[in-house]
Amino acid sequence: MDLLATVGLIELMAINDTSIFNNLGRYSPVGLASVLALLVLSGVAVTQGTMKVLVISWVAFVAMGVGTWLGARATQTNPHRLVWGYGLASGAMVTSAAMFLVPQAMGLGAAAGSARLGGIGIAAGVVTGYGTHTIGHRLTHVDTGFDTTTVAIAAHSLSAGLIIGLVYASMPGLGPLLGLAIVSHKGPAGYAAARRLIRDENGASALLLPSAGVGLTAIPMALLTPPVSGAVRPIVFGFAAGIFLHVALDFLPNCEAGSEIDAVCSLHEHSHDLLDELRTHAVGSTVLGAAAVVAVWFVVSA
Repeated sequence: MDLLATVGLIELMAINDTSIFNNLGRYSPVGLASVLALLVLSGVAVTQGTMKVLVISWVAFVAMGVGTWLGARATQTNPHRLVWGYGLASGAMVTSAAMFLVPQAMGLGAAAGSARLGGIGIAAGVVTGYGTHTIGHRLTHVDTGFDTTTVAIAAHSLSAGLIIGLVYASMPGLGPLLGLAIVSHKGPAGYAAARRLIRDENGASALLLPSAGVGLTAIPMALLTPPVSGAVRPIVFGFAAGIFLHVALDFLPNCEAGSEIDAVCSLHEHSHDLLDELRTHAVGSTVLGAAAVVAVWFVVSA
């Protein structure tokens, strides 16, 4: 996932018995504060009529919350559930970016003088997503004392909210389907993150922060950011498309040796045969996720 450097956030993430993220009885105080902040911002969004961003924010919250709840309750990580969750989400995200964001970026670029402006934004988004993901992954190999699972997923949610808020502020006529497809990965992401936290004997309630993260940044951005124009708009839309294409590709089910799914399969008998079977499920789930977005678009636009 993409990692946005947020110093104030990182300073709160020590994972020990007194961690502010993972302890307040059974609940994370930062997680609870995030939910409270989302409720306050939701009230503001209702009064200002920012309903599309509000709906997307709460769908993201509920999706990750349900995924987290399922992950925390599971006694073991189910490889089939992981593959189908990741596959459906990544297929939906790739298709949504290709159908909605990429054409929008190229069209805006053409209107501003050159479709290549949109292409610049797309390339910048993909490269930025790859760069932050790769550099951020180094934190998992360094004993920083931080809960890197929560840091990474929270940073991604907050940055995704920024882009969603900016996109809808710039083009309020966009339907909610784009935003909903963009946050479609929140369920499987919450499930996988909760399983990692539980295995490390940390509380999963810390994931309330990334669950609320989209709304915490999307709503203020939609309310406060003036619409961008001219040559900037296609670059912004292209950048959003590139970021989400990177995230979508990162969520494609990886059934190769050394992957997270391979690690889960290794806990089962006949792990090699199971991994081969899951490759078929990975393809099927990704195709189904992509087809679902196309089908919904046909229904909505009919």
